[in-house]
Amino acid sequence: MKLFKSTIAKLKQGLSRTRGGLISSLRAALTGKTLSPELLRDIEAKMLQADIGVVTSTKLINELREAWKKGDIKAGDQALAFLKDRLIAGWPQADRQLNLATPAGSGPSVLFVAGVNGAGKTTSIAKLAKTLRDDGQSVMLAACDTFRAAAVEQLETWSNRLGVNVVKGKQGGDPAAVAFDACDAALTRHADVLIVDTAGRLHTQDPLMRQLTKIRSVCAKKIPGAPHEVILVLDATTGQNAINQAKIFIEAVDVTGIFLAKLDGTAKGGIVVAIRDQLGIPVKFVGIGETPDDVQPFDPVEFVEALFAD
Repeated sequence: MKLFKSTIAKLKQGLSRTRGGLISSLRAALTGKTLSPELLRDIEAKMLQADIGVVTSTKLINELREAWKKGDIKAGDQALAFLKDRLIAGWPQADRQLNLATPAGSGPSVLFVAGVNGAGKTTSIAKLAKTLRDDGQSVMLAACDTFRAAAVEQLETWSNRLGVNVVKGKQGGDPAAVAFDACDAALTRHADVLIVDTAGRLHTQDPLMRQLTKIRSVCAKKIPGAPHEVILVLDATTGQNAINQAKIFIEAVDVTGIFLAKLDGTAKGGIVVAIRDQLGIPVKFVGIGETPDDVQPFDPVEFVEALFAD
């Protein structure tokens, strides 16, 4: 379903810090220059600073070095074009659409949203909910992050702003019980989509990660096929630490897609590339601002074009 519309201008704006850091630095280093061993080392260092990752940075520089040795690339401007093309070519084919229940209308589509506290989980839920609502889908929210102070209130505030229903429990209550009630409500009210805000916990807290697994089991018993999508929200501003968090979440729940939040707030937008290399899970959405409209579907070609734009 083509629910999310991509606008290259908004993506360029969201990547302005990364482009102003990495790309401006690369352009200054390469424009009008002749490639040399020293310049190649400088390029590699700048790519690592953007959190592109050691694996990809090393691979790209080795390919660039080989092309330079063969005489295929001599100028810095050629090197920029080479890096851009290689980044685009490096993304495998992947289904980046939002997974919903099939056939359409067969029952509520259940979307899990996970992520550590502070990653931007609640705002990301609001962005997903608004896009689905604007597409004509009836949306319900489940406030299963019951232990974090004000988490339920924050989700309720968004539900009121967006005009969608929310199912909640007591502060400190059982998140799985809230999930159970939310599934019941979604079935009774014939909701199209139920978005479950799962317990946002430090990924190092094993008992709380087990709670995430419990919520999943409850929903699967109530609604066949649930959850149909498990979105992990990662904070782009944390760089490589986001990948470490993701690996733990993947052990607890079958993550099907990544929502990379706060991409507009970091000069390390290259973390998208590192996620590709180290996790093998498609980035489906990127957050590029604070409002519910500031969400973009992730498209590798458009991402690299926006990253390298003047």
